[in-house]
Amino acid sequence: MHITEREERIEGATVSIYILENARGARVELSSLGAGVLGVWVPDREGRLDNVALGYERISDYMGDGPCMGKCPGRYANRIARGHLEVGGRTYSLAVNCGPHHLHGGPGGFHNRIWTSRALADGVEFSYVSADGEENYPGRVEVRAVYRWSDDNVLSLELQAVTDAETVVNLTNHTYWNLEGNGAGTALCHEMRMKASRWLVTDSTLAPTGELAPTAGTPMDFSLFKTLGRDIRADFEPLRFGKGYDHCWAIDGWVPGRFTADAVEVRDPRSGRTMTVGSDQPGVQIYTGNWLKGSPLGRGGREFEDYDAVAVEMQGFPDAPNIPSFPSQTLRPGETYRRIITYAFSIY
Repeated sequence: MHITEREERIEGATVSIYILENARGARVELSSLGAGVLGVWVPDREGRLDNVALGYERISDYMGDGPCMGKCPGRYANRIARGHLEVGGRTYSLAVNCGPHHLHGGPGGFHNRIWTSRALADGVEFSYVSADGEENYPGRVEVRAVYRWSDDNVLSLELQAVTDAETVVNLTNHTYWNLEGNGAGTALCHEMRMKASRWLVTDSTLAPTGELAPTAGTPMDFSLFKTLGRDIRADFEPLRFGKGYDHCWAIDGWVPGRFTADAVEVRDPRSGRTMTVGSDQPGVQIYTGNWLKGSPLGRGGREFEDYDAVAVEMQGFPDAPNIPSFPSQTLRPGETYRRIITYAFSIY
């Protein structure tokens, strides 16, 4: 593994950027801003390398961006309804920054922080300390995100956290994928299947109601490969609310600690690229980039359009702190939050 590092300055701070290149010449670019993925170059069926992860033209545009492009949001990824949080018998009011809800840990969440970083033999370790009371969450939380890149074109992400007081944690990665290549246009022609036969029903504001509904017979069914665009404009109320897919599915057979190697598979018929996502997380949020238009300019100065990519966010369930029937995301002193996500790239 060949690893190079450079630094860029934004707003008086230093961002470290790493490029990991494997023996095949495929490479990954990472950033200490939000412990983020800036790019992933993998071959198509003809052997041509292209970047399949959306990214911005300027590193400064990653700070405070709406899409959370490529980064690791936290302390709690996804929504906490109406910013209401109860931990250890106390009630906390969190910032409301997405309609009526708290999203991705708030405007000062982990994705908008510059993490400490260091190169490893086969990857990069990012670490961050979230102070007690940061974004009004309780407890001092120490978090690590370790990326590794293999010669078989597998990108792995290990997420860890410990706390000195009871709190909640939900960590993921928020990269936007277009397997035809960065700048290729819509990703709605991508095909996807999931090992998930139930989805989390949402209200009109995209907050979970607590109900898990079968996907069979609905546009939420991805038990077999189908294009992201096939049903996205169906007469189905949840898709109208979100202007597309922005929902969480429950991984079949999940129990704490169980790793599902092929929880989600996305493939592009044009390039032949396939991305197989594995994780020990209970759920996956699929977001079809419904509001990408108006984002900062992409690499090469290209303007993004809605649906240019799909985010596959392996995570705990949104609003789990307020829905006792959901898998708990509570973290207590003496415990270690540890989750794994893998992205395996191949061709078919």
